Amino acid sequence: MIERQKRHKAKPKKNRKKMAMIILVALLLIGAGGYLFRKPLAVMAFDLFLSGKVEETLERSYSPLEGEQAQSVQPQEENMKPFSVLLLGVDQRNNEPARSDTMIYAVVRPEDAKVLLVSIPRDTYTEIVGKDKEDKINHAYAFGGEKMAKDTVENFIGYPVDNYAAINFQGVRDIVDALGGVELPITKDIVNKQADHEKFTIQAGKPLYDGTEALNFVRYREDSDFNRTKRHQVFLNAMVNRMLKLDQVTKIPELMNLMGDNFKTDLPPSQIIDLSKQVLLGDASPQISGFTIMGEGIRLNGVYYDKANEEDVTFAKEMIDNWLNPETEASALITPESRDAEKAETEQNSTQGTATNQE
Repeated sequence: MIERQKRHKAKPKKNRKKMAMIILVALLLIGAGGYLFRKPLAVMAFDLFLSGKVEETLERSYSPLEGEQAQSVQPQEENMKPFSVLLLGVDQRNNEPARSDTMIYAVVRPEDAKVLLVSIPRDTYTEIVGKDKEDKINHAYAFGGEKMAKDTVENFIGYPVDNYAAINFQGVRDIVDALGGVELPITKDIVNKQADHEKFTIQAGKPLYDGTEALNFVRYREDSDFNRTKRHQVFLNAMVNRMLKLDQVTKIPELMNLMGDNFKTDLPPSQIIDLSKQVLLGDASPQISGFTIMGEGIRLNGVYYDKANEEDVTFAKEMIDNWLNPETEASALITPESRDAEKAETEQNSTQGTATNQE
């Protein structure tokens, strides 16, 4: 009887040794950089060591909108369908009111690893849903947080926002530093020098830019609102590329912890994890297409606004409809480049027609 109990007690130890061997083999394979199985092994390592920790950390950032029902857990195949996200870059310094410095309507196509970013300049003049007034679109966040920003963007763009994700710019600095810096295409020194602005200089031509420089890059506003919006798209693209280049699964918990209170979303943690693994296992790197709705500067009662270009709004809606449709093949996706090509062709045909008439 005593001998049997001894054998019974020894069994868990044997199981622990077996599990330790499996983990050791997985670590050795990943460390050796097995090319053909690198991505599946990375996902296996994530599931073994990190998924529970990451999901627990993401719970801190999970914040369903007030008055809207929390999303239930969807089957993985449902999570892979195209969906829209309102990306909000929130600028809050010290005790100042929070402002949405960046507003981007994004369409994510997980199976194609493609993302469409439609940027809406912060000074765009539109109806603020819930305030019964027209104002700068970024004021919606100041008036009513993520919910009013979501409702206002839905009304402006004409399509639903499935989810939102808001990050405080203060958190950007720490995340970039944790990644070891980020590559930015700065070919000329950027100098913030106006009397009422924070003073800084970002030197051109550096291989990597640290968190403070990256934050200043997205905040710089002394050229135009349009250029600033384009810089936000460039920065997001650079961040994605940097994360993929690092290819270090072990960085994930650190990045999640750094985001902490600086990040809020109503995307359930399990869905974020499923999407991340889909990208990791995909054959292609994520491709980002960016489009900015242009506007014409106007003054009303002494206040400057951007009046959105109706052609741009119409084209943005056409792209969004095309990208949200799960039946649209990747090769048939409408992109900003396709519009430029169409314009060039129209101008060429017009020029040829004029030349023919002159003959």
